[in-house]
Amino acid sequence: MATSIERIRQYLDGWNWRYQVDSANSQIVAAVRSPAIKRLQITIELKENGRFCRMYVPRLLCFHKHPYREAIFRTLLCLSWETKMLRWEYDAIKGEVRAGIEIPLEDAPLKERQFHRCISALTQLIGEAMPRLETVMATGIDPVECQRGEQLLLMIQHRAPAGFLEQVDKAIASRSERQKIKQ
Repeated sequence: MATSIERIRQYLDGWNWRYQVDSANSQIVAAVRSPAIKRLQITIELKENGRFCRMYVPRLLCFHKHPYREAIFRTLLCLSWETKMLRWEYDAIKGEVRAGIEIPLEDAPLKERQFHRCISALTQLIGEAMPRLETVMATGIDPVECQRGEQLLLMIQHRAPAGFLEQVDKAIASRSERQKIKQ
């Protein structure tokens, strides 16, 4: 067997973490303090006789119908693109969003350093993502997307001929007026 619940328990005991073991489901549930979320619950789950390890935080967000649903999903996809290791999941039946890391171990044991890196990355990346996701849920606007748009405008401004952005501004205003008239 590649890794066992007992090995993971040893790692957690070494860090003086509190946790509960669910041997029937090959799971350990641990609570972690995080600045972004008061009490972060991490589930560590072994599959395939210890050859596959999943670490995830359940119920980070929960929604079925939300006025900014598309913006939330777009932001989750952007977060997946921007980070390594972290995977975002959405359960359409429960409306649950979770984040996790999956490790195919096959015949290699899960090393303590590897385990620590995954747990640390999981808590850090979620801590960084939650304020952004909360803003999107409240406003429908991804602040990072807005920053990218502003950076693009600055880049264009530095490379384009003088007056170019003013011409673009006028063209957008003119187009908006035409669209209002058509409606």
